[in-house]
Amino acid sequence: MREIEIKHEFLVGVDSDGCAFDTMELKHKECFIPHIIRHFGLQGVSKYAREAAEFVNLYSKSRGINRFPALVEALQWLQKRPEVRRRGAAVVVPPSLAEWVAQEPKPSNPTLQKAVETSGDEHLRRALAWSEAVNDTIAEVVHGVPPFPFVRESLQRLAEHADLLVVSATPTDALEREWSEHGLAPLMAAICGQEVGSKKEILQLAAKYPADHTLMVGDAPGDYKAAQANQSLFFPINPGAEEASWQRFHDEGIQRFFSGTFAGEYQQQLLAEFDSYLPSQPPWPTDASA
Repeated sequence: MREIEIKHEFLVGVDSDGCAFDTMELKHKECFIPHIIRHFGLQGVSKYAREAAEFVNLYSKSRGINRFPALVEALQWLQKRPEVRRRGAAVVVPPSLAEWVAQEPKPSNPTLQKAVETSGDEHLRRALAWSEAVNDTIAEVVHGVPPFPFVRESLQRLAEHADLLVVSATPTDALEREWSEHGLAPLMAAICGQEVGSKKEILQLAAKYPADHTLMVGDAPGDYKAAQANQSLFFPINPGAEEASWQRFHDEGIQRFFSGTFAGEYQQQLLAEFDSYLPSQPPWPTDASA
């Protein structure tokens, strides 16, 4: 990240899945979740496993987090469902996986592979097999999905005065494939996925730019937290209202950012709206004793 050539006085980070591209639901519903059910033996409670994984990855304040902590959280929610317990389903949150997720600063297939080689742990091996299967299915299934309307136009306007980064928890090779497929890669100074680091770590480049000259565009609370940690501004792409959000960014947000009128009241209004879109608790009853 330190080697990126700084060409402008502004920096803009842009998340990919569910933010720039309408791939979030496709990836999770057709790629991630079927493999969760298959690899973790959840066929008997597949309906509830699907709901738990969709809640974590798409419809809650955990939306957009790295796949490995998301897997742990989905299994934890599934354990707490009374319906699952009544069916006698054995839902296990592997302690070794939870521990690895808590300790590993860059959770990804390569770092998990090293952990498997070091420990020989079967639960970590299963999580790696799941993740590799997800990547294979994504490569097979996810293509031909264009960016949301106003994404291309917004990036083209931004590129005139700002250095642009893809800031994502998706594997970098998948990002490069998707951004290149739609001709957007040449607009970006760098495409940074999970192997580079967390979104917070990627945005540390903001320290090289003047105050209020850095902005993160994202669709998840984690994107805002990464921006906040690096004293960057944040423009939310509201889940379920992506097209309207991008049009608003194109029509007014970009000009406010470049003119220095983004921070303050305008930023707070955006954040208040964004917070209302994603709950922290699921819509179903949970058993707190689970």
